[in-house]
Amino acid sequence: MASVQFVGLDVHKDTIDATVMSGKNSTPDFEKRYTNSPKVVQKLFKSLQQRGPVAAAYEAGCMGFELQRMLKGMGVECLVIAPGKMPRFTSDRIKTDRRDARTIAKLLKNGEVTPINVPTPEDEATRDFLRAREDLKQDSGRAKQRLMKFLLRHGYTYRGGSYWTMKFARCLSELHFALPLLKETFDSYRLKVQELKDQMRMLDERIVAIAVQEQYAQRVARLRCFRGIDYLIALALVVEVGDFRRFATAASFMAYLGLVPREISSGGSRRQGGITKSGNGHLRKLLIEASWHSRWKPSVSKRLRERREGQPVELIAYADRAMNRLHQKYIKIVVRGKTKQRAVTAVARELSGFVWGTMNGKIS
Repeated sequence: MASVQFVGLDVHKDTIDATVMSGKNSTPDFEKRYTNSPKVVQKLFKSLQQRGPVAAAYEAGCMGFELQRMLKGMGVECLVIAPGKMPRFTSDRIKTDRRDARTIAKLLKNGEVTPINVPTPEDEATRDFLRAREDLKQDSGRAKQRLMKFLLRHGYTYRGGSYWTMKFARCLSELHFALPLLKETFDSYRLKVQELKDQMRMLDERIVAIAVQEQYAQRVARLRCFRGIDYLIALALVVEVGDFRRFATAASFMAYLGLVPREISSGGSRRQGGITKSGNGHLRKLLIEASWHSRWKPSVSKRLRERREGQPVELIAYADRAMNRLHQKYIKIVVRGKTKQRAVTAVARELSGFVWGTMNGKIS
């Protein structure tokens, strides 16, 4: 029986470096650079398949998952490796595409790769849509800041309370400028803010429509039982994580989100620092945003009660238990003199554990 051929790939926009290793050899069978085009890649792997079974791997990055899906369609087992789990040696001062491909082939052959979850095309499309919404939110924040800085430069200050309220909008509409060109500049900034606001509203409506689709509706509805988690965060959790069962414990899910503390232990000393911030930063940010709701005294609002309609009693009780526990944790940390930001981050870590329990049926 032919031995498995392990193919390490270093993928770039224009080129792919491939290293093939098989049998007990510690040296590559061959290494070569190819043009990154579907026809060339298909030709390479078809020739390899004629010799025997093939397994491949490459690092996750800007090139996405199309290569993995193409190879999978050809019957080739292809793993996408988490870049942060690739071994890096401080003594290694040489980094080339060929050496990277060789390292991946060796790791794959030894069974030492840490693959990431490859989303379905539908989940990836939804994920990109949600991330586009996040980009739009950042653009909106920048546009608002430009407008406020413009007003400040020309002596206009607002002391009537919170910004971006109806009262603030009326104040903006009543402003007068001595020069017509200043009025044109002001209108340009203000129009951009309104344009982005309208786009955000349309995207939010579309997100709700996606979240109630059959493939997402049940899982999203379960997550919406928690205070602070509505359609946006619930849908992001579903499409970003995929199968929650791939995390054996709540702690492993917390680590995936980068919400666990750094640790340096050696001999009899043990030091812990801030959170690692490794893994999925998008979800970490959303869960921290949801955790700010834990500042307030536990209560079931009318909107939260509506979100819970039709859900199992045990799930609602689990969400209530989470709400009480997270609030107590927040208060306890703040009373100890820690900042609100640190308290909310700790609450987000705990909330991720409750989310893991909900999606894995650990709510008893």
